[in-house]
Amino acid sequence: MNKPIVLSGIRSTGHLHLGNYYGALRNFVDMQNDYDCRYFIADYHSLTTQPDPSVLNPNVRSILAEYLAAGMDPDKCIVYVQSDVPETCEFYTLLNMHAYLGELEKTVSFKDKARKQPNNVNAGLLTYPVLMAADILQHKANFVPVGKDQLQHLEMARNFANRFNHFYKTDFMVEPKPYEAKGEPIKIPGLDGSGKMGKSEGNCIYINDEDAVVIKKFKKAVTDMTPTEPNSEMNEPIKNLFYFLKLVSAPEVYDQFLAAWNDCSIRYGDLKMQIAEDVLKVTRPIRERYNEIYANADYLNKVREQGAEKARAIVRKNVEEMRQLMGFRKF
Repeated sequence: MNKPIVLSGIRSTGHLHLGNYYGALRNFVDMQNDYDCRYFIADYHSLTTQPDPSVLNPNVRSILAEYLAAGMDPDKCIVYVQSDVPETCEFYTLLNMHAYLGELEKTVSFKDKARKQPNNVNAGLLTYPVLMAADILQHKANFVPVGKDQLQHLEMARNFANRFNHFYKTDFMVEPKPYEAKGEPIKIPGLDGSGKMGKSEGNCIYINDEDAVVIKKFKKAVTDMTPTEPNSEMNEPIKNLFYFLKLVSAPEVYDQFLAAWNDCSIRYGDLKMQIAEDVLKVTRPIRERYNEIYANADYLNKVREQGAEKARAIVRKNVEEMRQLMGFRKF
């Protein structure tokens, strides 16, 4: 019996941080055994906002090494670089013929990016949802793990698939559904006292941060005055630190600091150092594997070529079927 297909893109900019690790990546690793998983590093997408050739290749190499170090297994899933599958561009071009200007201009991401980069409102930015849909539909993916900010794009992919099938009287396109992870989603807070961890907020602990950097970041984490009354309610910055503590530390350690909070004897310096040390127990082995993998260009190229070969075989077949349906045939 064929396993359901799960498709997800990986941003090719920035570095992997704890929010990614405990969010999407842990799901990716867990899904490898139960689904036909296909993951790609979205370097085409990065050109809409960061068209710098000097950083494109190093970013892709770094991201691939980080995800492999954190548990993504190329023998259990297909992991490839988007630009290594040129058939994606043809699928994207053909799908564009069934995407309308009005709906693309209304997307939240387009309006947001156009506002932030008024001097670079390029066609790729406008048709970003079509390329994202092509990434998904070319694999006939059943499920796509998406955050709330990408739900509109997934719905557009479903609309494009339905529109194509209706127009050509076929069931070629599979309408993807959002993948719902088991259990409560983990949202890692930032170290600035509010909100979630994110690179644009500058409040991240990165997987490849050195020990001294992690400790320094936690030392600077926002707190407030220590409690003066027993069993006081925590404000958001303190709740965030205790959330970290519960995530990475042993239950007895969490209970010890919670008791210290409740009897007003807590020392924030001790709390931050405990969290930093326990975070490093998680990140240090990944960072060490990352350094080994990143330095091994032969291995990275092997993984990249293996993924590209598998992905191209799948997409090539589907693009050819799409061409036939649209009338591109020999005389």
